[in-house]
Amino acid sequence: MKIAVVGTGYVGLVSGTCFAETGNEVVCVDVDSDKVKKMQDGQIPIYEPGLEILFQRNMKQNRLRFTTNLEEAILEAEIIFLALPTPPGEDGSADLSYILGVAKDLSKIIKKYKVIVDKSTVPVGTSEKVADVLSENLDKSLFDVVSNPEFLREGVAVNDFLKPDRVVIGTSSLKAQKIMSRLYEPFVRQGNPVIFMDERSAEMTKYAANSYLATRISFMNEIANLCESVGANVDMVRKGMGSDTRIGKRFLFPGVGYGGSCFPKDVQALHKTSISNDYDFKILNSVMQVNAEQKEILANKIKQRFGKNLSGKTIAIWGLAFKPNTDDIREAPALLIIERLLDAGAKIKAFDPEAMKNVNEKFGDKIELVSDQYEALVDVDALAIVTEWTVFRTPNYQKMKELMKTPIIFDGRNIYDTKEMAEKSFEYESIGRPK
Repeated sequence: MKIAVVGTGYVGLVSGTCFAETGNEVVCVDVDSDKVKKMQDGQIPIYEPGLEILFQRNMKQNRLRFTTNLEEAILEAEIIFLALPTPPGEDGSADLSYILGVAKDLSKIIKKYKVIVDKSTVPVGTSEKVADVLSENLDKSLFDVVSNPEFLREGVAVNDFLKPDRVVIGTSSLKAQKIMSRLYEPFVRQGNPVIFMDERSAEMTKYAANSYLATRISFMNEIANLCESVGANVDMVRKGMGSDTRIGKRFLFPGVGYGGSCFPKDVQALHKTSISNDYDFKILNSVMQVNAEQKEILANKIKQRFGKNLSGKTIAIWGLAFKPNTDDIREAPALLIIERLLDAGAKIKAFDPEAMKNVNEKFGDKIELVSDQYEALVDVDALAIVTEWTVFRTPNYQKMKELMKTPIIFDGRNIYDTKEMAEKSFEYESIGRPK
């Protein structure tokens, strides 16, 4: 099949590359000419495990191409995916200007029937808005608008796309349904479902899924904070809860709050949708409040230990991305933690395996970025662990103690055993566990 993908951000590039991997001819289009030129030269603009090998293979075999020319990209395409940014506005609602702007451009250049697919995470009713914009210049027989939300987890997005738990497709058109079924057939041969529904339900499904996962995270963070107050161990509580098949084990790990490009934005957008429809979504209000407060936890623990004035103190930060196996720092808890420590007068030495470039663009010379995790520890007063990269899980503890001015660890991800830390004579504080 011939496919166009408009937008080469995280979702667009992963989607386009994976569609090409199953034999389709894919043209990706973006307005950023420098970015397009780099991709044409074989340079991948994001870090995502497993993506580059597929990117290079499909570029080499001419199944994956890049252009800045929208008309060229969609000319022969049967399906056009809109994978465009929907950033939150000041009121938390999703900004649809990019999607509706491209829809208007498409309405002027489409000459034959196309399936237009909203791949971006968009509020309920967006497919109708896109259809209305297209209808301004196009006969309705020349297009169908489909909602096909993505469920990609950064760090394992390639596997998620190639072997999806489910594919959700919102369409009221039998013609579009048949085309989308043919497109996704290679991805669900193991029997995972392609679920067809109306467009509004598909749009709601994405927000409901992410908001529920964010709710689980915030609930466990509340449990962890209460555990500290009553002397319980959240690790034991988590295991006891997770063994219940009605609850399950996933998304029960407490920490310093959720971040990234999806959860914060999607929770806010669903909250805004509820307000717009005169519905008081009480749980979402609490989820957002808990997450905002949880991002303050680690910096507060450090200030409780050393005092509110951290002048003369140097704190090492391990982990800057919002989660492991990505360079994405959008809404990353590390950013707020660093800001709070800087405001208190501390110096920061930081390391992350992939996110250093992005953090440098934000903080510049306000913090010191170092080349490896141990360099970050030289003469520091404490270490704060913010992202649970695998490389941090089994460090050389003796080397750590020799490098640090004082062997104090504030673990925002609970990656070490509290008893082992005591045996190795570290002062160790984590989330929801005994000191």
